[in-house]
Amino acid sequence: MPYHQFKCSECIPERLKHAVDKGAGEELTDALPLGYLNTIPGTISERGCAYCGAKHVIGTPMKDAIHLSHGPVGCTYDTWQTKRYISDTGCFQLKYTFASDMKEAHVVFGAEKMLKKNIVEAFKAFPNIKRMTIYQTCASALIGDDINAIAEEVMSELPDVKIFVCNSPGFAGPSQSGGHHKINLAWLTQMVGTVEPKIYSKYVINYVGEYNIQGDQEIMKDYFHRMGIQILSSFTGNGRFDDLCGMHRAQLNVLECARSAEYICDELRARYGIPRMDIDGFGFEALSDSLLKIGYFFGIEDRARAIIAEETARWKPELDWYAARLKGIKVCLWPGGSKLWHWAHSIHKEMGVEVVSVYTKFGHQGDMEKGISRCESGALAIDDPNELEALEAMYSLKPDIIFTGKRPGEVAKKIRIPYLNAHAYHNGPYKGYEGWVRFARDIYNAVYSPIHKLSFIDISKDEIPADKGFATQQTYSDAGLPDAVKNDENLRKCTSKYDPIPDLREKTYSFPDPDTEKWRVIPNEELSRKNSGTE
Repeated sequence: MPYHQFKCSECIPERLKHAVDKGAGEELTDALPLGYLNTIPGTISERGCAYCGAKHVIGTPMKDAIHLSHGPVGCTYDTWQTKRYISDTGCFQLKYTFASDMKEAHVVFGAEKMLKKNIVEAFKAFPNIKRMTIYQTCASALIGDDINAIAEEVMSELPDVKIFVCNSPGFAGPSQSGGHHKINLAWLTQMVGTVEPKIYSKYVINYVGEYNIQGDQEIMKDYFHRMGIQILSSFTGNGRFDDLCGMHRAQLNVLECARSAEYICDELRARYGIPRMDIDGFGFEALSDSLLKIGYFFGIEDRARAIIAEETARWKPELDWYAARLKGIKVCLWPGGSKLWHWAHSIHKEMGVEVVSVYTKFGHQGDMEKGISRCESGALAIDDPNELEALEAMYSLKPDIIFTGKRPGEVAKKIRIPYLNAHAYHNGPYKGYEGWVRFARDIYNAVYSPIHKLSFIDISKDEIPADKGFATQQTYSDAGLPDAVKNDENLRKCTSKYDPIPDLREKTYSFPDPDTEKWRVIPNEELSRKNSGTE
């Protein structure tokens, strides 16, 4: 069997089946680690909990709601936005976090009265916000506080507010993925169908499993709008509470992150007959295929092809500049959720990097199947690794860079391996054609950083070379390149703006009227009003 035995985990024999080495010619059945199981005691897992998966990942990217945790303040503070879930309305969801701040006395005597008081206080503190989501934690679940009853009581007293309750305490699943499932189904059951949305285009989608990290959603929204497609709701990045209540009127659910949001897509199909289409916004080829699929569904593939041709001509020379200099770079692909398999093949095929390891903290068997099948032979695949296993893997694999979250990323830096934040990005957005070039640029900058090269010198004992002269990233990256590549005038470095999002927010788009089918121009500002139901 291809199981990988970590020396640091020899004392925990159950961990053996959670890591495999992908051998040449092996089938997935020969190289699939166990996944999405309860954490083994003693392994010091770095997983998040089900509450975290519900609130931090799915809930709080909604931009126009108060997000209140009913539990100790540490729970909500731990899930305050470390991801850059930006919005086009001032990022209210990033600036504030709310908690009922349960104490020991509330565990003994109950906290329902305090919760009601806090809900009312929150609405008074922000009178322009009329929507709220409340998240159950372990503490409030264990004592049996009836959050739904309190929410109904407040809504009867304040008829202009609407409250959604998510009962997903930390112990509700093996990892944060359990929380994804619970909030998906809770939203569908409680909220979908309670608002009738305004339809202004012949083509209407829900954009699902997209959280607008540094503007990802707005990049993709630009492509959809250029095709004449109305985004009825975005689940949940840059999404409005009331828009998400009208998901039942879409013609197609376009799903990006299947790990976090396939549940609501499947139920929308079962209950309302809305088909699901999985897409991928990362990588030129995958994105082009995705836009074409959507185009074929609506019969507007010509508009998709025009976007693909325009964007490819604009950005491919820049991607190729980096690909020539990243070829052979070894990477540990240790992100969260669907990026495990969204990125594995694209970064190898389009940037030339070699994936030497993949892992997931909370992925299911399906995530591992897709991730392992798309990476190279010899790669080490790990389910739910702890810090010691990650260190051992990095020492043995000697990657040039890792793509991961902040906690394992900071560990990597201690042993002089650069990392890119795969969860919240370094200088994103990374979706779209331009975004993929930004990603390649960030990889290049990290791998060839002169400061990183200096980190290998121990100033306490090593002699500092004084004959090296001035060095740049390109000094290192171009050292072994043939002159034909170095002097290729068709290739160029990334020319993307530091923040490309503001320009997108100023654009206007044309949409086919659902009744007359005549195309008409709608400015972005007017689109915003239409989507919010204020027009």
